[in-house]
Amino acid sequence: MAEGNEYVELKFRLYDGTDISHSSYASTTTITALKQKLVSEWPQGKSVVPKTMNDIKLIHSGKVLENNKTLSESGVRDGAFAGGVITMHVVIQPVLTKKKSAKKQDEAGKLNSCGCTIL
Repeated sequence: MAEGNEYVELKFRLYDGTDISHSSYASTTTITALKQKLVSEWPQGKSVVPKTMNDIKLIHSGKVLENNKTLSESGVRDGAFAGGVITMHVVIQPVLTKKKSAKKQDEAGKLNSCGCTIL
């Protein structure tokens, strides 16, 4: 079978153990497309919600998958595991803005300053 015609059956496991978006995907599907689908289909009522696809990290076989690669380029192959369904783990890690981190550094600097005088 040609590589472009291969399909991989995937499900995505969230931080609380629930699975979402169980479906078959073409091996030419990019990681970016998967992340966009996850953001659009994110279940309601979860305590942690990604705002953009950049907040999501997909993990397969212990490796964080790169956005610009396809499933086949990332080493995701159908039939690699018993049952044929591959579980990818979803980690939500919001991107910190520079403004907030700079503010935290200023606060940390104030906390670490010493006001003692030795006579």
